[in-house]
Amino acid sequence: MTVSTQHLQREWQAFWLAVGFLTRIPMMIHIDYSQRLMNQSSLYFPLVGLVLGCLYAATYGALTLAFSPTVSVILVVSLHLFVTGAFHEDGLADSVDALGGGYSVERRLAIMKDSRIGTYGTVALVMSLGLKVALLLDASEIWLAILVAPAIARLAPLLIMWQLPYVTDPDKSRSKPVADGFSPRRLGLAAAFTLGIALIAATWVPAAITGALAAVILVALCWGNYIRNQLGGYTGDTLGASVVLCELVLLMFL
Repeated sequence: MTVSTQHLQREWQAFWLAVGFLTRIPMMIHIDYSQRLMNQSSLYFPLVGLVLGCLYAATYGALTLAFSPTVSVILVVSLHLFVTGAFHEDGLADSVDALGGGYSVERRLAIMKDSRIGTYGTVALVMSLGLKVALLLDASEIWLAILVAPAIARLAPLLIMWQLPYVTDPDKSRSKPVADGFSPRRLGLAAAFTLGIALIAATWVPAAITGALAAVILVALCWGNYIRNQLGGYTGDTLGASVVLCELVLLMFL
């Protein structure tokens, strides 16, 4: 096997590892798991988001043949929660519970690790899902918002991982292997891919460019700075929360 073939095979495995990490979709190939491969998989987070967006947009188009836009959007959001296992929403709930109920770094991290959901987390989930449905219905091109939002939003956690240290026990989080040895070059490729999606989306909705840049930069800077002050860095849950927050900010522009 040539070096080029080996490289392509590693990248193919890295993509499927990203799929398995972010979703419940079964990995269709054998994965030679390693720390390095897990690091490499982070490049493909926005691509996995685009795959999900294509699935959601196609589902929305089919549903609108039989149902109203409101019912169709709610069903698509339900599909998203099923396919991803509510991975990011769980991170949002845990983060809000911890940051709202803890008065020290140690207490916040302890609350974040607790599998139970509190009042803060429940309210955050209800409000974020309700706002997401409302913003999708208010979008000028609903199908486009459903298509591009998952891809663009998944760049935000990569920027946060790049700028902040990891603060919790690596054995307690799924995000630690992605953060070790995170490559700025691969971050640049992921950012270029995401910008390309925004440029294409701007063909239909010019605000897509502004929205994409604003959503990713604002969430990475504001949310990143907030968790730096509250926790000293990021956790897996705060990365999940960043995806939800980035989607909401982007949808406000769309």
